Amino acid sequence: MPPTASHHDAKCPVRAGDSCSLCWPGATGPADCGLVYLARNDPELWELRSEMLRKKRDA
Repeated sequence: MPPTASHHDAKCPVRAGDSCSLCWPGATGPADCGLVYLARNDPELWELRSEMLRKKRDA
């Protein structure tokens, strides 16, 4: 199904570059994903993610 105004290919903020695959039961996208919530509320984990993304971008 091609993307439309009501359906878009949301990106996963935890798995950078991947589409949201609704891996958390009951999630409808990144906005209500429990995994994203947990990752964003762990400062050390979120900083590690950001550092990994910087290194990947700079490589």
